Amino acid sequence: MKPDLSVEIAGVKFSNPVLTASGTCGYGEELADLFDLGRLGGIVTKSVTVQPRDGHPPPRTAETESGMLNAIGLANVGIDKFIEEKLSFLESYRTNVIVNVAGARLREYIEICSRLNDCLRADMVELNFSCPNVEWGMEIAKDALIAEKSVAAVKKVFSRPVIAKLSPNVSDIVLIARACEAGGADGLSLINTLVGMAVDIETYRPRLTNNTGGLSGPAIKPVALALIYQVYREVKIPIIGIGGIMNYADAVEFLLCGATAVQVGTGLFVKPDIPLEIISGLQKYLGKHKLKSVTDLVGKLRKY
Repeated sequence: MKPDLSVEIAGVKFSNPVLTASGTCGYGEELADLFDLGRLGGIVTKSVTVQPRDGHPPPRTAETESGMLNAIGLANVGIDKFIEEKLSFLESYRTNVIVNVAGARLREYIEICSRLNDCLRADMVELNFSCPNVEWGMEIAKDALIAEKSVAAVKKVFSRPVIAKLSPNVSDIVLIARACEAGGADGLSLINTLVGMAVDIETYRPRLTNNTGGLSGPAIKPVALALIYQVYREVKIPIIGIGGIMNYADAVEFLLCGATAVQVGTGLFVKPDIPLEIISGLQKYLGKHKLKSVTDLVGKLRKY
């Protein structure tokens, strides 16, 4: 028998633990011509805000050693068009849809999630508490009391699972994770990008118009693993791991450190169908090690 790749997060079953990361595949349409989206464990959409946003002017991405910087600025179509066009597009695909939600203040998170509660195709929401590329993006991520209050408020208007996406750019991510759990979060996504900068030595200017941006890709994987390992030991809710996953071995590392599922982001820019390679690699890895289920790996890191 083939090993079982399915996982469960807050009562929602995923056919496998490999998801896309918010902002790296738009709303799913961008990948749909390349492979069957139904083969993914889930799709995490671009961040959605109340009103449409153009984001920052270009250049807003820059390649770095072992990664990339981005300061897109949460460009998106807004909640009205998202529900009308983007969410309806995903209705025909047999995969879980997690809608990433962002707002400048708590009432905007509440408004969006209240609207999404009527959209059954939104299987979960992922609250973006940690975007470093907009003026207000870190306000919730760095304050435990605000994070707890924000999760609790969303839980009142959205009846399905609520995931909080956390930032590494804080003094104590465990404190924030515990606060989100206390507020009723059904799971955590971590980590979001690290604040970084790249400089053009000919113009003496940063390579991004926002000056700084979010660093992603393999360069941040060691940080992500360490923080997931810390948080896993302190909370009881499941963790979705993010940060430089480029192959099945990376995914296994995240699972061993405590992640129940993983999101692939920057890897999609290198090879858009890389999630399928990771899924296949996980299947072979489990077979090689005679493991019946991918869940047998979760949190099984052997500490020295």
